[in-house]
Amino acid sequence: MWTTVAVVAIIILYFITVYNGLVARKNQAREAWATIDSQLKRRYDLIPNLVETVRGAAKHESETLSAVTNARNAAMAANGPGSADAQNKLTQTLKSLFAVAEAYPDLKANQNFLELQRELADTENKIQATRQFYNTVVMALNTQIEQFPSNIVARMFGIMPEKMFEIDESEKIAPKVNF
Repeated sequence: MWTTVAVVAIIILYFITVYNGLVARKNQAREAWATIDSQLKRRYDLIPNLVETVRGAAKHESETLSAVTNARNAAMAANGPGSADAQNKLTQTLKSLFAVAEAYPDLKANQNFLELQRELADTENKIQATRQFYNTVVMALNTQIEQFPSNIVARMFGIMPEKMFEIDESEKIAPKVNF
């Protein structure tokens, strides 16, 4: 009888340990996404200033400026890990904006533009690092959810895999800028 009680207690402790581990990884994934979100917010705040600086120097580049503004608005409206496509489109339009800026020597020498460009580059680096951390955490969670016997516990408690933050095919292609 004591053996049966001990075996049941061990099984219960195992389920508790696995469940707590899954919850911890799930919360790490949420925290990692929140970190990406805060960096994206910083990016969104910088973009209008950058666009206005470029607009002052390159008045006839309204199509590129509109594309950046529209991509920013779409990215801000998108939520969660599923917003990767909108974030990737914004990254592409920012590359186009910087390519346009290269054609204007006065703009390239403008201290405000240079500072905004540096801030945005720093933010993009932070976004990349937080995306990588997020994907590492999500990979660990998803692996644990799929492995036996923790997959049984995950299924019992409805713990589902998270979506990785992936770039789309368009981000792998350099933007085309025509003058």
